[in-house]
Order: sequence, then C-alpha cells, then structure tokens
Amino acid sequence: MQVWIKSFDVEMQVKQSGIELEVRSADGSEQLGDCYANMTGLVWCEGRKRRENGVKLKWSDFALLCSSDEVLKTAIQAAKAQIKADAK
Repeated sequence: MQVWIKSFDVEMQVKQSGIELEVRSADGSEQLGDCYANMTGLVWCEGRKRRENGVKLKWSDFALLCSSDEVLKTAIQAAKAQIKADAK
C-alpha cells in the first residue's frame, strides 16, 4: 500500500477539517480510496467517492474495533463475509 497525505490542515491537534490520506495500491497504479481523520472520527471513501458519501466511524467505535487482536480479526472476517454476500 502507498499512503499519501493530500491535505494537512492541522495545528497541534486534529480539528474539524482534519487531514486527508490518499490510499493507493502497492505499486501506486490504483487509488483504493481516501481516509479522512478529524476530531469526531474517521471517514473512509472507497475509490473516488466524495467525503459526504463516505463511511463514518466514531473514534470510540474505532477504539472498540482495535481493543484487541481477536476483536479486530472477528470484525474483519464479518466484513469480508458481508461483502461476499452482497456480491451474490
């Protein structure tokens, strides 16, 4: 993976506008999406979706997902299963 900071509107702490990370494939040829981090949480925008249409995640939910390796592993497995079911 390649991750780029596209905009860096941060003073000392992350504010409302936050920061934007561009996430690309390992060889850099494909944009996988953008991740925005601000004071309320994270927003993931797959592909070239706009920020308003992204998936929002509160910091408290992010902390819960990352509370242990087992919790994170279970959440990822559930997400993969859901994506597979949606593709059918």
